[in-house]
Formats: sequence, structure tokens, C-alpha cells
Amino acid sequence: MLERIHEIPGVLLDAEEYLDDFWPRYRTVDGVVWKLQRVQAFPDAGRVSEGDWRRSLGLVGAGPARPFPGRRIRVVERPVTSYLRWEMHLLALRTPPAEQVRVLDAAEVSDLEGRRRLPELVVLGTSVMYEVTYDSAGVHSGARRIDALDVVDACRGELEKLFALGEDLRDYYEREIAPGTTV
Repeated sequence: MLERIHEIPGVLLDAEEYLDDFWPRYRTVDGVVWKLQRVQAFPDAGRVSEGDWRRSLGLVGAGPARPFPGRRIRVVERPVTSYLRWEMHLLALRTPPAEQVRVLDAAEVSDLEGRRRLPELVVLGTSVMYEVTYDSAGVHSGARRIDALDVVDACRGELEKLFALGEDLRDYYEREIAPGTTV
């Protein structure tokens, strides 16, 4: 199902509409919030200076507690991009962790990526899923909201399987990210 999300009917939302639609639903989540992340870099990510990177990492804190569990699956290609290094630092430094994060090497999802990469997804509990969208330049453009409960349920099941295959972020971070970074 994950590899066919782009074919499933959904409500197209621009970036502002997406946020307006997302936040009220997020506040009333009825289960796990899932994220599937596949994008490796963003157009403006390369423009962040080392000083900005250090400053952003320094701002990482506990943040507000969530009343629901969060699970993130981060697909990683090699070589790891500077954006992913920054993101993994950010995720690893959160104390306590805001969500459980598992890392999958891109080769582990290649059988699901025949014609195109897996989508960027956010699943809010059992009722709604968003396919996060980007324009041709890679800039966030909004999302497609998918309300079909059978599709949301099937995707949650597939995300659970991918999550079980993934490596814990902390282990991946200590082995692959931390040794090569000077922050």
C-alpha cells in the first residue's frame, strides 16, 4: 500500500491549508502518530552555516510532553547528507525522546520503490493520513489528506512492519553519525 499512496484519492492542500487542517486533528489524536521520512535533503538545508547548526542544536530541549506516542521511520541513503546529519543530531539530543525513532537503510525498502521513492507520510492515529508534498525544486508545497480508513489502517500496518525492521536511532547515531561530526 505504501508504494501506491500517490494513486490513492486524497484532498490536495497547499502548505497553509495543510497546517490549518493538521493542527486541530493533531491535538485530538486517537493513537500513535507515525512519520515516514524519505527525503534526504532540502533546497535550503545546504545554506545553513556551522554557527547556525550549532545554535539550532543548542536550542534542543525537552519540549512539551505529548499525550500520545510518536513513532518515526527515517530512511537513509549513503553517503549521509549534511541535512540528515543535522536531523539525526537533533533527534538524538532530545531529552526525553519525544518519539521512538528507527532508521532504515534505503536498500531495506528498495523492494517497495519500484517506480518511485516511498512517500513522506504523517499518520494521525486511526483516522487520517497526510502525504507531505514538495514541488519540483524540493520545496514543501503542502500535503494530500487521505481519509479512507481502510487505507490508513493498511498503511499503519506496513509502517509497524518497517519500524520493527529498523535500527534504533541511538545505536545508528552512535555508530554512523557521531564519530564523523565536530559540533
